Order: sequence, then C-alpha cells, then structure tokens
Amino acid sequence: MSEQENPVFQIQRVYLKDLSLEQPNSPAILLEQTQPSVDIQLGVEATPVAEGIFEVAVTATVQTKIEDKTVFLVEAKQAGIFEIRNIPEDQMGGVIGVACPQIIYPYLRGNVADIVTRAGFPPVHLAEINFQAMYEQQAAAAAQADGQLPQ
Repeated sequence: MSEQENPVFQIQRVYLKDLSLEQPNSPAILLEQTQPSVDIQLGVEATPVAEGIFEVAVTATVQTKIEDKTVFLVEAKQAGIFEIRNIPEDQMGGVIGVACPQIIYPYLRGNVADIVTRAGFPPVHLAEINFQAMYEQQAAAAAQADGQLPQ
C-alpha cells in the first residue's frame, strides 16, 4: 500500500460573499445621452480556513462614468470553499490561483450582469479570463520583486 494518499480537490460551497451597487449621481446622470466609459478591475485572494480547507474569492469592481461623474459602481466578491489535500506544494499555487477561480468566476459574471440589469442598465458582461496567464504574471512579478535588493 502506498504511503502517498490520493489527491483531494472538492468544492464544498460556492457563495456570493459581498455585493454592492451605488448610483451616486442618479437620477440626473440617467438623463445623459453620452455613452459612459467602463472600467473593470478583477482580483483573486485565497485564505486558509482549516487544515486542507481554503476560501478562494474572486472580486470584481465595475465602474461606469460619464466624464468625471460615476453612473454606477458595482463591487462583487464571489467565493468558494475548497477542500484541497495531498497536492504537491509546487502545484498548490496553480490549484488555488487558477483552478479555483475558474470555477467561481462564472457565478461572479452572472451576479454582476444581474445586479446591473436590476439597476436599470444594459447588462455588463465580464469577459472570459485566462486565470493561468494572470497567475503566471503575478508569479513572475513576485519573483522579480523578491529578486531585487532594497536600496
């Protein structure tokens, strides 16, 4: 019998952790005919909850503006609880930084589109994200930062 236990990767729960919508300049801004600009920021964070249990959250901030006035601002955090055990340490970053966000992100996209529509605006559809590329970029930036000596 092998001493190495089988790897475990299971979703325990996916949930909407936080959601806010602001329309600070309504109703006047709703009468504007100008097409607003849209700025979307995404982030991923992971927190150990217990031995082999992690909460992974994907956050989105969607802000639309006409000139310097906000039309609406949506901040959403979609999270999941994952059981991750017996995964080699060198692969844990990829599981937490790529596999988990890929599972959570479709829920986040749906919730953002829904809240924007319920607010009376055309839905904002978040683009597909390549979490592998995003993870590799962050890892490269962290490695570069670690390699630099403080001045």
